Amino acid sequence: MHIAAATEPRISAIEVTENEIVANLVDGRRVSIPLSWSWRLQHASPRQRKNFEIIGEKTGVHWPDIDEDISIAGMLNGTPAPRPANRKRTLGKR
Repeated sequence: MHIAAATEPRISAIEVTENEIVANLVDGRRVSIPLSWSWRLQHASPRQRKNFEIIGEKTGVHWPDIDEDISIAGMLNGTPAPRPANRKRTLGKR
């Protein structure tokens, strides 16, 4: 009897287009999410979008220029990045 070992998805490559964030996985799958799910990447320059590093054990991506992190688990589970609270409200509570 053969038992398949459960493994977490791993990222082999990332591409950010004008409309999508696309992750190629080491098992051959290709996963994409709307660019709007990351408001930081949506407003980033093309140069900032291209400057990333695959982090962890290939389970996430970090964009240092804009301080954005995305995990493959979040992409697969459909978890958009939360937007920050309204800045005026935050400043008024001091």
